[in-house]
Amino acid sequence: MADDQNRTKGPAGAAEGPGPDWRQMADAAWGYQSPGESRLLPIATAVTALVLYVALPDRFLVGPRFVVPALEAAVLVPLVIASPNRITRESRNLRGVGLTLIGLINAANIGSLVLLVHHLLHGGTASGQGLIYGAIAIWVTNVLVFALWFWEIDRGGPVARCQPERRHPDFLFPQMGTPQCAPVGWVPSFFDYLWVSFTNASAFSPTDVMPLTTVVKMAMLVEAATSLTTIAVVAARAVNILH
Repeated sequence: MADDQNRTKGPAGAAEGPGPDWRQMADAAWGYQSPGESRLLPIATAVTALVLYVALPDRFLVGPRFVVPALEAAVLVPLVIASPNRITRESRNLRGVGLTLIGLINAANIGSLVLLVHHLLHGGTASGQGLIYGAIAIWVTNVLVFALWFWEIDRGGPVARCQPERRHPDFLFPQMGTPQCAPVGWVPSFFDYLWVSFTNASAFSPTDVMPLTTVVKMAMLVEAATSLTTIAVVAARAVNILH
């Protein structure tokens, strides 16, 4: 009887035997409490996006060169001062500041893409090399900014993921569907969202991580559309110029 009580059901198709309760693990994997993340990598991502924007040619900038970066820096600096290290708590206003920063970067990058496409469609003169450099900067910024969006959206953001209250996730990571393949208590980090953004921008569709909510589906749609426009319209035209 004791052995029977200690036997638990494994994953589908697996033999029963002593070990963890896979059903309980699978349920918990949908919303393990995060221990808190460092803000350093997201900050470095935002700064990299700013540098890429400043490096664009004048014809692809939204307004004077340093206006948009100055606005973004004015939002970024208070965010760094208020929460420089591990993120475990923040006010609603501070979260709004972070979302505003991401929105500014995103709007500036889409504006640069619009200007780049407009330049091509209206016979603007530019070297193929210059267009390729511009397209690469816009594409990389697109990946970075949507990594930030996904990181802030999933389960309410990095601070909400630290709270004991659980809510349904916006992304289904493989480790959440098969928790026996990951360490107990696994939670996604910023790099996981960067991976989601990169694969979505490269394949124009989800790969190993599935979007579950309308919000992230729309975000992935916008990212894929921006990436497709950059590659198919801009980069292809630049290659033709080189030939």
